[in-house]
Amino acid sequence: MKVKMNVQTAYHGDLLRAGKEYEIDEETAKRWVASKLAEEVQEDSTDK
Repeated sequence: MKVKMNVQTAYHGDLLRAGKEYEIDEETAKRWVASKLAEEVQEDSTDK
């Protein structure tokens, strides 16, 4: 699942910065969205 981070955090040894988009596993993404750490990114089906 693709998310846009609202905060900076470390995840699996990587630094995820606020305002950037990252692909992470769905279970973690749903927890982060529920706690407002990140926002779900809606992917457009016309993108390549």
